[in-house]
Amino acid sequence: MLNKILIVDDEPFNLDLLEQELADKGYAAERAINGTQALQKIDSLHPDLILLDYQMPDMNGLEVLKEIRRRGNDVPVVMITAYGTIERAVQAMKEGAYDFITKPFDPDHIALVVRKALERERLKRGVEILAEEVEGRYRLVVGKSVKMNQAVETAKKAANSKATVLLLGESGTGKEIFARAIHAWSERKSEPFVAVNCVGLSKELLESELFGHEKGAFTGAHQLKKGKMELAHGGTVFLDEAGDISQELQTKLLRFLQEREFERVGGTKPIRVDVRIIAATNRDLDAWVREGHFREDLYHRLNVIPIGLPPLRERREDVPDLAHYFLRRFSKETKKNFTEIKEEALEKLLAYDWPGNVRELANVMERAVVLGEGPRIDLADLPARIALVRPPLPGERASYREAVDAYRRELIVKALKQAEGNHAAAAKLLGLHRTHLFRLVKALRIG
Repeated sequence: MLNKILIVDDEPFNLDLLEQELADKGYAAERAINGTQALQKIDSLHPDLILLDYQMPDMNGLEVLKEIRRRGNDVPVVMITAYGTIERAVQAMKEGAYDFITKPFDPDHIALVVRKALERERLKRGVEILAEEVEGRYRLVVGKSVKMNQAVETAKKAANSKATVLLLGESGTGKEIFARAIHAWSERKSEPFVAVNCVGLSKELLESELFGHEKGAFTGAHQLKKGKMELAHGGTVFLDEAGDISQELQTKLLRFLQEREFERVGGTKPIRVDVRIIAATNRDLDAWVREGHFREDLYHRLNVIPIGLPPLRERREDVPDLAHYFLRRFSKETKKNFTEIKEEALEKLLAYDWPGNVRELANVMERAVVLGEGPRIDLADLPARIALVRPPLPGERASYREAVDAYRRELIVKALKQAEGNHAAAAKLLGLHRTHLFRLVKALRIG
């Protein structure tokens, strides 16, 4: 798509010259003969760059620039100035102009200034989009639910330590996003974050992926390859689905965690690296250890700081925020104008159990945006398995855990009422330790 450039000058000769020069360079040029017309065209044209003459009869270039900025528009502006008004152009740059061009025009200089201004703007937009995406992704690990906030609190405390973190949770709960957030909260954030999926790779391939190999170590090893541990020096290595690592490789991983050094496949020279390990699994590792599939000593090495990530059905209060986040994200990606989710559709999203967790919710919202007409998501945009879910009736609970929480809340409220607000007395009535009752009151949000 051609970049749109608005030329603002009260001299027709200059307009013709600049328009021709820009067209020759592949830009789409639009003209305005004064400041008032320029401000009108900016609102409708949305130019990528403005060439703005300083000396004009109704409003000078500095006044136009100030009005552009006052309206909150950060479009790059290049001032056009005669030799005698360079000081004014410099003043305009202090007000937010990108650069200035002097009359008479040098075509090559015009092309250079325009190209650099547009490149700078592209880089700026790219950084903003990346920052927004990163912030959005990290926002996914934060929610209104007590369990998720407890997990976040633990992760932030652990972030700057070297302790190994073990993320436990069902598939689709966002373990990699959570691991990236821990890395971003740590002092290692400027160093590499390297993810390794431990599922689906043979012992040999995964060993080479983690620790690298020497040239000639095995058939097909035509050159030396550094492993993820080596490439991530100073940063973080995320071992996704670590419960599926073969028993042979578990031994080598254990040695690495103990010594912080390893040898490449086919190598004899120890290599020492400084990496922080975050592991994740959807398996019950306690059971996996008891059944002999996973080394107990390795389990204890990985399980220094365990953090459980609740499934989405156990934090339904986060569904609306997550759904609207994905709505905005996919609307931007597809350039569609979706602005909201209709109440009846949101009720269905809240009632659904989300066996695929956050990943499934993301897929559902992407499908709705891609196939929907907008500007609102309604029932017709949802898959049948969700659209046909019956929302709970008043007084009903959508899950067993919610029903249990409701019952516990009711018992505690009654006990506190009977004890006239005295927590120690209420704990005695319930047969609980006082500190346990305090934790329950906080977790269940009992006022």
